[in-house]
Amino acid sequence: MAIEPITRFLLAVGAILLVSHFCGEVLRRIGQPPVLGEIVGGLLLGPSVLGLIWPSAGTWLFTADVLSSLDRAAQLGLVVFMFLLGCELRTDRIERKSLVGAVVLGGMGLPFAAGIGVAFAASSVLAGADAPKTGYVLFFALALAITALPVLARILVDLDLDRTGLGALSLTSAAIGDGVAWLTLTMILVGIGQHGDGNVVMTAILAVVLVVFTHLVVRRILGRLVTRIESDKVLTVLLLVGAIGFAVLTQLLGLHALLGAFLFGTAVPRDCPAVERISAQLRGFTVVVLLPLFFALVGLSTSIGLLGADLSHWLLFAGILVVAQLTKFIGAGGAARLAGLPGRQAIQLGTLMNCRGVTELVVATIGLKYGLVNQLGFTILVLVAVVTTAITGPLMRFLGRREKAPAKPEIFEIVGN
Repeated sequence: MAIEPITRFLLAVGAILLVSHFCGEVLRRIGQPPVLGEIVGGLLLGPSVLGLIWPSAGTWLFTADVLSSLDRAAQLGLVVFMFLLGCELRTDRIERKSLVGAVVLGGMGLPFAAGIGVAFAASSVLAGADAPKTGYVLFFALALAITALPVLARILVDLDLDRTGLGALSLTSAAIGDGVAWLTLTMILVGIGQHGDGNVVMTAILAVVLVVFTHLVVRRILGRLVTRIESDKVLTVLLLVGAIGFAVLTQLLGLHALLGAFLFGTAVPRDCPAVERISAQLRGFTVVVLLPLFFALVGLSTSIGLLGADLSHWLLFAGILVVAQLTKFIGAGGAARLAGLPGRQAIQLGTLMNCRGVTELVVATIGLKYGLVNQLGFTILVLVAVVTTAITGPLMRFLGRREKAPAKPEIFEIVGN
């Protein structure tokens, strides 16, 4: 019996949601953020597991048409997801802006520098077949410098650190770091001619103009609309259209579409009950339905079997993992310590900033799409994201440094003096 494409698509979505959320619940019960289980669920559906156990099932379920439809739905999910991340960017929760700057600079700068060395040394193994050397090196270095804001936020809640100064510092640093990472990635893609006309200077000028316009004009317009529109439904539609519109605009300007959605989110008013309700509703559908589709696509592109029995590949993965962990820990924690953060909090901060999660998966997927890394390089980046995310919570618990949320007037006690 012939099966219509829509039927196969719905079957694929159902299988993805079932496997992803089952794995998420399993990992939640052992103290891991559910999103990590959803990422693992995506890996299970790919060639790493299903492709080995029952390859014909994967081929039957995930046809080219189904994959194309899943990709479109996942891209919409990523646009909404990046918009929500922009909404969560809070630079007003840290009194010592210099401390945030030091954490972002150290936490991204040292892994980036080390990543350049690793990328050069392993270019023959990890680079895409036609990737420009400079573009590949800068991309791989950036991939190691990322911290994932959404997963970090969940870990902080699990550790009762979300309302502490340390939690505010780590979240704000991760959010700003994400913004820097997306802008850097866009410049890399422009530089290799994958976006716009390849004119880096013009694209940079357009990016600056758009950022200034967004925060001087769009922010004020949104501030007035939020206070005057009483219907949550109407406001939800306007915010979604705005996020999608900015994604389209940045794509047309030669910037990455996801950067536009993120930028629009940063202009949305904070501490507004209506916006908080809308964000919660959008986050629910995006996280429950759309993001697992993206994780499944990542899993379908990831093959642990590529590491195979070649000891050099496993040693390369282990080396990259160690470099990613140590440089992020020393860079973020060390910079915070030099900027005046007490030693205990600096150690915690370095541990927290190692969480790479969803953000690195998105960046790695873009790198694979544009041929900056090959399948082995992509697989290693995915595994680095999974491992660094998985060990962040247990490491924090091992350190035994849980803090109860202080009273609200003292919320900035750790970093405010």
